[in-house]
Amino acid sequence: MSGEPRRRRSRRAEGEEDLGPRYRRSPNPDPAPEEATEPSNTGGFTTEAIDAAARAASRHAPEVRTDAVLRLVAVSRQYGEGATAVSALRGIDLDVARGELVAVMGASGSGKSTLLSIAGGLTETTSGQVVIEGEHLQGMPQKRIAQLRRRSLGFVFQDFNLIPTLTAIENVTLPLELDGFSRRVARRAGREALDSVGLDAKHDAFPDDLSGGQQQRVAIARAVVGGRRLILADEPTGALDSVTGEAVMRMLRSRIDEGAAGILVTHEARHAAWADRIVFLRDGRIIDESRRQSAESLLAGAR
Repeated sequence: MSGEPRRRRSRRAEGEEDLGPRYRRSPNPDPAPEEATEPSNTGGFTTEAIDAAARAASRHAPEVRTDAVLRLVAVSRQYGEGATAVSALRGIDLDVARGELVAVMGASGSGKSTLLSIAGGLTETTSGQVVIEGEHLQGMPQKRIAQLRRRSLGFVFQDFNLIPTLTAIENVTLPLELDGFSRRVARRAGREALDSVGLDAKHDAFPDDLSGGQQQRVAIARAVVGGRRLILADEPTGALDSVTGEAVMRMLRSRIDEGAAGILVTHEARHAAWADRIVFLRDGRIIDESRRQSAESLLAGAR
């Protein structure tokens, strides 16, 4: 913790501060565990029986992604106690890797929003583990979780959540300035983010002067500014027409292809088609999962 601020202050002193994945070192993967030596006492079981049991257990174990930006391990969330208790999530195992977009679908009340909130560190789990870029959120101080959200997580909401009294570039740069970056550096990163979503002529426009699609593009720019590696999108096209919604999905997909990881909560199958995987929730459990071949070909076939 103490090393990072010192590094940032020294870069500012040299006039070399910058943002983005090009200047941030990804965390080293966890070292591989040492191989356990085979016990001499097998408890009366043959070696073949032990091997068969291990193979059967591995078929049912959740897949471990070494390149995962986000890991949810046996995550459950319960509200209330006793007879009135409600389980919003039950034993969720989910990994999201760099360059991967996972769509989460399900009926209202299935646990989609709770899953997204837990993945973003906004809601605590009742049990289970949430790991973002190798850091366990359980037991982490709230101040550190807030810092992690500012630096690594980007949120995209259905209703945009822009501050109406701030311009587009001020909305985008606000998280960076709150994190201690100078106004000059934050605005440079903000300009790059807005330009990347096609809003190079709208830097100084207020949200009320922008269309719905343009406001959502500002929200996407805010979500990715500074090289955030995990994007959480909750029905980002819900308030948009079909053409604008598809354009927003194309932009979101491009940011994932550049190396971020993402979760998309949606009711729309045509928007889920942009994802690499689709996870289906029912009553707080993952009941099915499918992999998509090509989002573009699926969309073309749906037209």
